[in-house]
Amino acid sequence: MNGRIRILLLLLCAGMLLCGGSGAEGAESSLYVKKVENLPEDFIFGMDVSSVLAEEASGVKYHDFDGNETDLFRILADSGINYIRVRIWNNPFDESGNGFGGGNCDIAAAVEIGRRATACGMKLLADFHYSDFWADPGKQMVPRAWKSMDIKEKRQAVYEYTRDCLTQLRDAGVDVGMVQTGNETNGVLCGEKAWMDIAYLMDAGARATREVYPDALVALHFANPENTDSYRTYAKKMDYYEQNGLIHYDVFATSYYPYWHGTLDNLSAILTEIAETYGKKVMVMETSYAFTGEDSDFSANTIGNGSNVVKDYPFTVQGQANSIRNITDTIVNRTPAGIGVCYWEGAWITVGTDSWEENHEKWEKYGSGWASSYAAVYDPEDAGKWYGGSAVDNQAFFDAAGIPLESLKVFRLMRTGNETEPVPDALEEPSVLCDLNMPLELPETVNAVMTDDSRRAVPVTWNLTEEEDRKMHENGPARYVITGEAGGMEARCYVSMIEYNYIRDYSFEEGGSDWVITDLKKANELYVEDKKTDSLTGSKHMHFWSAAQDSVEFTVEQHVQDLPEGKFRFSVSIMGGDCGTTEIYSYVKVDGETVARSELIPITGYNNWNTGIIPEFFHPTGSEVTVGIYVKCQGAGNGAWGKIDDALLNSVQ
Repeated sequence: MNGRIRILLLLLCAGMLLCGGSGAEGAESSLYVKKVENLPEDFIFGMDVSSVLAEEASGVKYHDFDGNETDLFRILADSGINYIRVRIWNNPFDESGNGFGGGNCDIAAAVEIGRRATACGMKLLADFHYSDFWADPGKQMVPRAWKSMDIKEKRQAVYEYTRDCLTQLRDAGVDVGMVQTGNETNGVLCGEKAWMDIAYLMDAGARATREVYPDALVALHFANPENTDSYRTYAKKMDYYEQNGLIHYDVFATSYYPYWHGTLDNLSAILTEIAETYGKKVMVMETSYAFTGEDSDFSANTIGNGSNVVKDYPFTVQGQANSIRNITDTIVNRTPAGIGVCYWEGAWITVGTDSWEENHEKWEKYGSGWASSYAAVYDPEDAGKWYGGSAVDNQAFFDAAGIPLESLKVFRLMRTGNETEPVPDALEEPSVLCDLNMPLELPETVNAVMTDDSRRAVPVTWNLTEEEDRKMHENGPARYVITGEAGGMEARCYVSMIEYNYIRDYSFEEGGSDWVITDLKKANELYVEDKKTDSLTGSKHMHFWSAAQDSVEFTVEQHVQDLPEGKFRFSVSIMGGDCGTTEIYSYVKVDGETVARSELIPITGYNNWNTGIIPEFFHPTGSEVTVGIYVKCQGAGNGAWGKIDDALLNSVQ
């Protein structure tokens, strides 16, 4: 009997003990789940649990649906999960052996997680970041040990490192079904920014995978599918190198977080296009959704109550399940080559509920927070400053006590359906704009979001006194939250008190038809974009991007109708990046002549909005007024991008 067979037999025996039936499925469910038709038996339902060892070391206990303390991997397997994903960092420790956090996910942790997953009948998805810590679209840092290497040396290092890690997994009897050669590699990998060099590194990882696990799928992983032109570029670049024998891969994988990454229609369309054009399998490699807007571990969450994000579903257990079900249906029935959906960090819950100080001690000691202070030696500008706990405890499938949420059953229920009688699950939260000089009119009804994701209007009673109403009108522009009651639930309405704005379609919500765009350099993209996370107000804004240097120069302006005589203030806001030297200002024309310009408006980064203000100009009776913004960007390196929103034209007393 050879060593590998002996290990496998031992694992099977251990699996009988560790992964014996636990009753984790539960009996019946109140969850509403519409059956996903045509769902293949081998469809990948993955779960990233990279933080689990650090969680357990910090004292976290997981339970099945009957309340019994149970191994997490058994609970997940019984709930329909068939792949466990784990990130692998080269060396997430400082010289004294202190972990950087985020689970301290080196190969030793991956082997242990893979062993336990295999024992419960699940395959492992090995996610190589080729970094000592987090790698994502905004950060792809080279491991410290590879920092001085040129691309040839680094290519060999990636090959040897990947082969060694996979060999350790194989020798431990881990069933690896897929390997990622990079994580969210949007044009950068392991510090390399040239596509040829990125392809070299991906190829090194793929070659090592083929040698050690010849049957495993090789995946490339990108983010931001809402940027369809970028996805076309990634796929085309990879195809070019593949056609020239430089790289071979099987799966084009994407992150898809509904808060930021566009619609399911867009997701299906771009993945289908890539699959059909290049003959690749496609999948959602990362997704998640909040079951509550509240935090449970005294460390701020990525998403929560008040977050300026797209909220397609309420932050409830049912909303979480509906999100997963609809993503799965999109990949199965609207994306012909779709093979799976993987949920990100579904068990990363709080390590304690008493205090930040108690939790902080565990995050530092065991690495169970997203980052520890020790990460400063590698990532001083981010992790070294903002270290803390789990940022996704409100997006897990377990509550703070480790009890599974009903939404964890969605993976099995999608195969059979569980169409219970729809009942109200949450209330939509309307937004109202009110002119300071006009009465405030709150809606008489609000929509109840039903468990089947339908909407039903219900009467609402608002808690607003006459005195509170008067103060809101007297205190100038501001935003308020008005509470009330509807259908036995607390209702919320967000009220923005504003000055009268003479601009039509001031935030481009109506599509921009009242605006005149004059493109002086023929930018690649210059249009009204629908993306809430990139908007200052609402979900739309004016978007620009161009790849070549010195190719951004344009004006966006509006001829103002029926403006009375008087003094006025004009302002407009902009944000963006990669712009290099810029000349940006707002302006006012009266009868075609420029009468006022703002000071130059800087562009300082993503979601850093800067406003060009013309504090006062005079408009005489009968004259024609035009307001606008002039934008010229040389570009830092190559092109430039940005967003324009909230043009305001108000009277000055």
